[in-house]
Amino acid sequence: MKKLFGTNGVRGVFSEDFTLEFVNDLTMSLAAYFKKGKILVGYDGRHSSPIVAKIVSSTLNYSGLDCYMAGLVPTPCLEYATKKLGYDGGLMITASHNPPQYNGIKPVASDGVEISRDDEKIIEKIYDEKNWIKGDSFGKTLEEKNVISTYLDGIISLVDTSAIKNKKFKVCLDLGNGAQSVTAKKLCEKLDCDIFTINEEIDGDFPGRGSEPTPQNLGKLSDLVIKTNSNLGIAFDGDGDRSIFCDENGKILTGDSSALLLCSYLLEKYPNSQVVTCLNSGNIIESIVQKSNSHVVRTKVGSVEVSRKMVYDDALVGYEENGGFMFGKHNHVRDGAMTLALMLDLLSKSEISLSENIENLPPSYTTKTKIECSLEQSKIVISELLKEFPTSDTSDGIKIQVDQDNWVMIRPSGTEPIIRIYGESNSQDNLDSLISNFVAKTKSILS
Repeated sequence: MKKLFGTNGVRGVFSEDFTLEFVNDLTMSLAAYFKKGKILVGYDGRHSSPIVAKIVSSTLNYSGLDCYMAGLVPTPCLEYATKKLGYDGGLMITASHNPPQYNGIKPVASDGVEISRDDEKIIEKIYDEKNWIKGDSFGKTLEEKNVISTYLDGIISLVDTSAIKNKKFKVCLDLGNGAQSVTAKKLCEKLDCDIFTINEEIDGDFPGRGSEPTPQNLGKLSDLVIKTNSNLGIAFDGDGDRSIFCDENGKILTGDSSALLLCSYLLEKYPNSQVVTCLNSGNIIESIVQKSNSHVVRTKVGSVEVSRKMVYDDALVGYEENGGFMFGKHNHVRDGAMTLALMLDLLSKSEISLSENIENLPPSYTTKTKIECSLEQSKIVISELLKEFPTSDTSDGIKIQVDQDNWVMIRPSGTEPIIRIYGESNSQDNLDSLISNFVAKTKSILS
């Protein structure tokens, strides 16, 4: 059976492996999975997205399903509207943080959350067998005009708007030429923030700094925060579900550290709760949850794994180390704008700055890097490392517990031909040494 789904939806290089014929066949399979009803369709700012959207809508109609077009919106906006407006499912056309030549489709269930791994296998089976449907009559394509307003109203309902407005925060937005350009600025305006933006124009080539926010490409955001004397900065990825923060001193925060701060804040408000995170997130969260009589559940890497576990357990919070943060009271999905609103809510109740809040957390030293290689090469790397470290966890790649304070996790990406290397240590020097050691080991195996 053909494997279609990666870590997060179906992706490929447009016109190479993600062809119009493939989009048609995939959508036929998705229509057979949904069977009936009305489907909400949105897309990101990639050049190929409007073309893909036309194929998706017409194919849904051919299968007898009605399609409602949300237009260009962030992924979490489409997901929330699918749930809140009563759709039978949603399809988000996006390749998230992948380079410009990629595109993809992310199916969303009626609960506003990405479909489960089991449902992905059902769709792959339908695709493999071409077990498609055709309705007694064609469906219709209509426009859904309430997606963005519904999304923003949902976010604002969960924070103390008066407290935020009273602070008159200065906020710098690095919109990354991506989909949050249509929502994040409006959110800040509704919260009476002074706003400074860069990379605001939506452009599928992502000319500003690429589609994925990393510490290496957020220098202009740091400079803008310092220049404008802002309280914080935030950068979004291409489809707006992930966010990376910058403190008032221009320091870029890791996804882990901002997530730990938000977890600590939310668990104070909602004790006796559950936090869901991946195997590659740092271990500090275990000590943070104890203060509120809460607990942590670990999953494989991937927002689908975290989101579906959150739904099953009705968890309060979920997060990934890459800046994906999920607030269960809003929706069990990564949401860059909801995360921004939560951080503003936290700062509105605090007498200290973002950097000082981060300093009050237990020290955490985590990092990640990547090496280009194929999936088959990745398997060889993991197999060879397992020979050297036979007691390691192999439930998702390989996680090597070097000692009590040091671990490394190596796994193939589910979206790109690379292998990722994650690590945590008890000091920055030890972390640098640890990662250098395992990068060298990996390159040696590959050579």
